[in-house]
Amino acid sequence: MKDWIEEVFGTKKPIIAMCHLWPLPGDPYYDKDAGMKEVIAWARKDLNALQNGGVDAVMFSNEFSMPYLTQVPTVTVACMARIVGELLSEVRIPFGVNVLWDPKASLDLAVATGAAFVREIFSGVYASDFGLWNPNCGEIVRHQRAISADHVKLLFNIVPEAASYLGNRDIADIARSTVFNHRPDALCVSGLVAGAQTDTSTIHKVKNAVANTPVFANTGVRLENVEEQLSVGDGAVVGTTFKIDGKFNNHIDQERVRVFMDKVKAFRRGL
Repeated sequence: MKDWIEEVFGTKKPIIAMCHLWPLPGDPYYDKDAGMKEVIAWARKDLNALQNGGVDAVMFSNEFSMPYLTQVPTVTVACMARIVGELLSEVRIPFGVNVLWDPKASLDLAVATGAAFVREIFSGVYASDFGLWNPNCGEIVRHQRAISADHVKLLFNIVPEAASYLGNRDIADIARSTVFNHRPDALCVSGLVAGAQTDTSTIHKVKNAVANTPVFANTGVRLENVEEQLSVGDGAVVGTTFKIDGKFNNHIDQERVRVFMDKVKAFRRGL
């Protein structure tokens, strides 16, 4: 199960950097005066900063499509496909996509753009800020096969942001049953919201429960904790800490990325 990580990312303990897309047409905070041209320019600037800073992979996400939907309209997927399509010739590293929070739409976008992986909520039932979260993994995986997306790796977020699992189940039990029933390519463990640190003890508990399945820290990985997080997990998804002053709404700071990745690469050399 772990072999695919080095095949896709070319390294152990990869850092997947988030390329957060500005609000899109149909989103409440879309800037219709600036239009899609500005959304694409924002994404291009961040993509270049991430790649030049040395990250291992990038994931395009409609992070600013707030408040999020669990079934997105067609316009969201169409706009994201345009953005990734326009940037595709500039992408030099493996990439994935995440249409928040719609797993079928994420797979559709992956097929359209050639993405190698998607991250989503594929299973479980949650009480969330967006209402009741109740994906049907059986339907999602059948959709994956139907659209010829078998090659797309599925990163299951089993501790979704701004949500709580309905049912009194330990995270280790959730991890074990998710792996047994759904065969995820990897599990992602998150903090409360974007930028909130993932509890290392939780990552450790999940790893102990599913030793043969990759586990990623999904939020809150920073320069001061990245070695601790990677010492337990198999990689990390990183967003906010790469931004100017570490603030969610800002552009990517290439120098912050470089310093972070230098530390990651030094850590990996010691493995």
